[in-house]
Amino acid sequence: MEILTILLLLIISLVIHEFAHAYIADKLGDPTPRYMGRVTLNPIKHLDPMGTAILIFTTLMPGPSFGWGKPVIFNPANLKNPKKDTGLVAFAGPASNLIMALVGIIVIATLANPLLATLLQYFVILNVILAIFNLIPIYPLDGFNVMQSILPEQLSLEFQETSKYGMLVLILLIFTGAIRIILTPVLNAVTRILSFIQ
Repeated sequence: MEILTILLLLIISLVIHEFAHAYIADKLGDPTPRYMGRVTLNPIKHLDPMGTAILIFTTLMPGPSFGWGKPVIFNPANLKNPKKDTGLVAFAGPASNLIMALVGIIVIATLANPLLATLLQYFVILNVILAIFNLIPIYPLDGFNVMQSILPEQLSLEFQETSKYGMLVLILLIFTGAIRIILTPVLNAVTRILSFIQ
């Protein structure tokens, strides 16, 4: 039952993350996500078959869970301000995870149920991990488009060239454990906050 609950929390986090991308793209002028049925909280529209299978497998196995949703396709040319708005669309996903984490912390602070509080702690930590991980400025993560949107034009074009090495760098970060250098300080801070409010 606990594993199923954790899996459900993971799926909720991924679905809302992808919905946020679609919703903001739609609001900023690109109807592509709406035409593709992505401006919805229906999990079926957002779950990637391979990403979901790996999510289930890693949840059942010891160690951290891992998976991904179906990327939201949008057309920057339809956005009101393509460069800036592409960054906003990219940031929407991680921002939704940070909002979910914040809501989780607020709810935990008002709870008297230890079991529910423990599950919400996992939900908070999961969403912080998703947010920070996705904000790393490496292709194909959201942080890549966020970084491109805030760099001056020439630097943005030069930064675009790093996309060809993105997947390799990302794989190395994950499988060498170097990703922990980025995530551990943030998780330690979140853990201290959770300990303080309980």
